[in-house]
Amino acid sequence: MTRTPKLILAAAALALSGCSSLGAGEGLGSSYYSLVRVRSVQVGDGSLAVTSPRPWNRTRKLFLFDDVRWVEDWTLNGPLLDGMSFVTGLPSGKYLIRQRRTEDRQVPKFRSDMSAPEIVAMLESLYRVRGGSVDFRTTSLQPRRFLGVNGFQFDFEHLDTDELWRRGRAVGAVIDGELYLILFDAARSHYYGAAIGDFEAIVSSARKRR
Repeated sequence: MTRTPKLILAAAALALSGCSSLGAGEGLGSSYYSLVRVRSVQVGDGSLAVTSPRPWNRTRKLFLFDDVRWVEDWTLNGPLLDGMSFVTGLPSGKYLIRQRRTEDRQVPKFRSDMSAPEIVAMLESLYRVRGGSVDFRTTSLQPRRFLGVNGFQFDFEHLDTDELWRRGRAVGAVIDGELYLILFDAARSHYYGAAIGDFEAIVSSARKRR
């Protein structure tokens, strides 16, 4: 079963796995999406604002999928081909996803004292536990300024059960004990290269609102 690279529960992606792109700027044509226009927009819990260089598609928050309020997901061509996730002010002691305590495999909770390598390990566990990744490789981890503070850039690749290699990049920082992060993930062939410029522009545009 193919899993989406998004941070929201995989059930949302399964409901959308048949969607196809109508072209950049036109939206995916599903009531599950809303069009993100080229202007400053608030994402996640509203504590972060970004501007995209072209229209993307925002996943609507629905009670059915039990979304985490600090996380928001976008896609350009459908969640199985590309996706961008925004983590906005995730507090210490909270999780990136909702999970039952009885589940055998758990994604660790975020802690405010986490180092960059520990945050990377948390993200890798997310991909392995919830994303179904059978092979996950960190290709780079380096310091990077984000939102005016010293943060990190994390580059990675992963192979999922659909036998498709995907490539990703995350830029983030812990600010006042809360995690701010933007993550891009796409099929390694074509889709990553086609939208990594959008990701970089969005990261550069990011502004903390409070």
